[in-house]
Amino acid sequence: MPVFRTGKGNAPTWCELENFEFIVLKPGEMRSLPRSGEKEEEIIVCSGQVHAVSGEQEAQLATGEKMDLTSSAEPGFVLTANTERSLVLRLLGHWQSVTSSGVFTTQNGEPPTGDTPYAYKKLATFDNHYHDCDEYWIFFSGHCRVASEGKIYEVDPGDCLVTGRGWHHDILSVMGETPARAVWFEGTLEGQQRTGHLWEPRDGKAMPCAERV
Repeated sequence: MPVFRTGKGNAPTWCELENFEFIVLKPGEMRSLPRSGEKEEEIIVCSGQVHAVSGEQEAQLATGEKMDLTSSAEPGFVLTANTERSLVLRLLGHWQSVTSSGVFTTQNGEPPTGDTPYAYKKLATFDNHYHDCDEYWIFFSGHCRVASEGKIYEVDPGDCLVTGRGWHHDILSVMGETPARAVWFEGTLEGQQRTGHLWEPRDGKAMPCAERV
């Protein structure tokens, strides 16, 4: 099942992303996040503003901005929220590279045109697509129905939907008045190594990785 929540060992064994955690910081609060073994790590600000330090790296990070640990010599992160409550997502795993990552929002409205055709009823302003990499959606706001590898799931804040390389995935509808907000994380490129959303009418038929379900 490609939906899992935070916790060691909860992710499917083939995932590059092994675990994640949400960190809530009160205004002015400081939090130290020591490095977790030899794993790759990334933090992404879901909301608010955070001052982040890791070794010689130092930056003010706003919503959607991130910082990576790129070598085993880097010690971890020290985070300080600025003047508002902040939410930070910490990602841990063994990826070779990060194709892209950030924060996205979707809500109900007119579905897009030109993406890969689908047979289900759809209300959300999102596109049905696939990738030349695995992708993870970690939700932190809203409730919605999503599609991945031909199945439909309902996801809530704290859920991670993982879609293996070549499988289509989509957001069908947002349930309730709150827009769905999530972090997307795309791991190591494979196959043709194309970036971005791939649509069958434009990019050719998808070649799903059968064992990644």
